[in-house]
Amino acid sequence: MTTLSIPDMTCGHCKATVESTLGALGDAGQISVDLASRTATATGPASPDRLIRALDEVGFPATAIG
Repeated sequence: MTTLSIPDMTCGHCKATVESTLGALGDAGQISVDLASRTATATGPASPDRLIRALDEVGFPATAIG
């Protein structure tokens, strides 16, 4: 499981973009996005670097926090 901090995720549209971007990866597993804490958790085997690159490509810089 990987948890990402996504500080630029500030609205419902941002949350939907993060969910769809990570969900499209196929190996991210279940995606849980918490707008209030500005985090996303992926349960699949995708590496944190893969998740971070995908979000960076759509304008949401992220860092792994767990």
